[in-house]
Amino acid sequence: MTAQGDTGLMLPFLAIGAALFAAFSFAVTRLGDRGRLAAWLGVIAFFAVGTGLVGFAYGVLMAIVGYIAGGMTCWLASGRYRLNLPPYATARQVLWFYSFRMICGMIFVFLIMPIFVLIPLSFNQEPYFSFTPGMLRFDPLAYSMRWYIDILQNGMVDPEAVVGWWSDMWSNAQWIRSIRNSFFIGFWATMISTALGTLAAVGLSSSDMPWRRPIMALLISPMIVPLVITASGLFFFFSSVGLAKTYLGIILAHAALGTPFVIITVTATLSGFDQSLTRASANMGAGPIRTFFKVQMPLILPGVISGALFAFITSFDEVVAVLQLADVRQRTIPRQMFSGIREQISPTILAVATILVIISILLLTTVELLRRRSERLRGVSPS
Repeated sequence: MTAQGDTGLMLPFLAIGAALFAAFSFAVTRLGDRGRLAAWLGVIAFFAVGTGLVGFAYGVLMAIVGYIAGGMTCWLASGRYRLNLPPYATARQVLWFYSFRMICGMIFVFLIMPIFVLIPLSFNQEPYFSFTPGMLRFDPLAYSMRWYIDILQNGMVDPEAVVGWWSDMWSNAQWIRSIRNSFFIGFWATMISTALGTLAAVGLSSSDMPWRRPIMALLISPMIVPLVITASGLFFFFSSVGLAKTYLGIILAHAALGTPFVIITVTATLSGFDQSLTRASANMGAGPIRTFFKVQMPLILPGVISGALFAFITSFDEVVAVLQLADVRQRTIPRQMFSGIREQISPTILAVATILVIISILLLTTVELLRRRSERLRGVSPS
């Protein structure tokens, strides 16, 4: 059948759908301000139509569309869309106000959807990187934890072949070794970058520090210079001093990449620090080290922890430097994922990616909570 024939068959369905949506919108406008009721009516109506025409999975998706359509139609019909705007706003200003937010929302959905698609695919029973018909029908047999078990089983993809895997999973499994390397390298790189970055930020925040801007530019240059150039330079330097292909070399490389994040975060925290506290501490006879640990550190601790988390995420996700500086013994999770994509395509990569997404969300949530706490300590209302 030609493309014109397919279009001709779709036109009646589109017309029927538009007519049904118009009738639904007209009925919802009769509800007045009862937006919650309109939203749930949209869920029921769209779910019934989607399930009847295609199937249960499509009905669930249509139910989400129905909830949004019902609530938004009632919201527009009642005129509540003007409550957050000044009364003198023109129709064009109102249209641009909501159009701008809709564009931002669409960009956000465009950026975040590829991540959310990975999560259900990691539970696929079949070794495919696509949704199977069983998954689209929400068949429980189409979902499995086999790829998460495969992370621990060192390549055994049979979920029932679990005899004896516990005894050797910590010594032989490639993924387990990569996870262990990632946490080991990330921990020590974070410790080094946090210590160096905090000291640098404290020094740069002092008004007596000469050449502050050039020094700041030099310290944050690893964020600006392309990573492949930085990794190549580190490789040639570490090769000359015997640190290439060693844990220490990778830790130092990741520390150099994570230090700028600590400097920026701690410097932002110190921008609202009251320097009269350090002068008062000096007047009481405390030295610089005691003043730092007893006065400054408790107040800037949320910023220090936030910078440390950023440094850990940088080390945990970094792959370019590891490709050049590490051998098979120092493989991290991103390096193992890169190798898996090149050598053997397996949905185990999707399971690992899902775990990394969850870890990143938890770490970034912690960073946001620490940011809010830091603002409260400095007397700034969180936005």
